[in-house]
Amino acid sequence: MPDYMECDNCMNFEYDEEMDEYSCSVYLDEDELARFLTSDYKKCPYFRPGDEYTIVKHQM
Repeated sequence: MPDYMECDNCMNFEYDEEMDEYSCSVYLDEDELARFLTSDYKKCPYFRPGDEYTIVKHQM
């Protein structure tokens, strides 16, 4: 499984005001999601690094 602790520093980790929670904004179709969940990734292949200023700027 991917290292989910990286999510806090990822550009794809966005706040959803309607749901009042953070979630990953990467769109995966059903086949991609199944491959992602059953694989042995050491790190998330969709991780995009960003510091907190870049991430906040991206979310606005």
